[in-house]
Amino acid sequence: MPDDLSIVVVTYDAMPWIQQCLESVRGHQVIVVDHGSTDGTVELVRERYPEVRLIEQENRGMGGGNNAGMRVAQGRYTLLLNSDAWAVDGALHLLAVYLDAHPAVAVAGPRLANPDGSLQRSVRGFPTLWRLATEYFFLRKLAPRSRALNAFYGGGFRHDETGEVESLHGAALMVRREAADAVGLFDEAFFMFSEETDWIYRFRQAGWSAAFVAEAEVVHVGGASHGGRLYVENLRGILRFFAKHRGLREAERARRLLLAALRLRSALFRGDRGRRYRDGVRFLASGDARSLIS
Repeated sequence: MPDDLSIVVVTYDAMPWIQQCLESVRGHQVIVVDHGSTDGTVELVRERYPEVRLIEQENRGMGGGNNAGMRVAQGRYTLLLNSDAWAVDGALHLLAVYLDAHPAVAVAGPRLANPDGSLQRSVRGFPTLWRLATEYFFLRKLAPRSRALNAFYGGGFRHDETGEVESLHGAALMVRREAADAVGLFDEAFFMFSEETDWIYRFRQAGWSAAFVAEAEVVHVGGASHGGRLYVENLRGILRFFAKHRGLREAERARRLLLAALRLRSALFRGDRGRRYRDGVRFLASGDARSLIS
């Protein structure tokens, strides 16, 4: 399998998790794309992993970093792995075997686990106005395992069964080169957040599918490189997805819905969480959808 699989890891101040990440994928072609780390990440990669191809470039976001790695990847399959994630024994083999057996699947994702071993729900649904409302107005709390009220976060999907899904969280995705060549790489207009949603949506529009492979496991810390500081970028990514795939009118409806929801949340919450919501309100109130994504 080494000749069939490449690994791309995008880094930005990736300590302390990058070593565990790279140890878990040794034996394959590994490409690290660094976006200006100043915490010793680059030095560690050079000193301890001389076999890794290191690309240093300006910060182009997750999509831009993954694209740079995929352009030099040689495998039939490429695993896009977050720098704060690591593969559990056998995970890479299981994902590759699944893709071998299902030629219509463009991208496969493993079961994600938190460092304490608990499940990290990774199956997603594509954004719609109703799904935004169920998330941002807390409606999903009424029935978190219901597809009707929580399709945005894969409500109703048990995460213990392998099969086709609508979309996936991008912490660990194994992608078929043939499909990426046919559809194109990430849209770099998505700096961070929603870039994998857009990509998987494009795969599905072109007739490919996405799958969740429950037997394969990857541990994911989550938020380690950005520390939850990019809330506004998350909102911008949602608006960009709507504008690209549903039209500007629908994107403007999404902006108004999100603005109303975050005004409510900012009134209910204090501390860091409340500040995040107030940042979101200021962003969403500063222009229409077209101007916010331009």
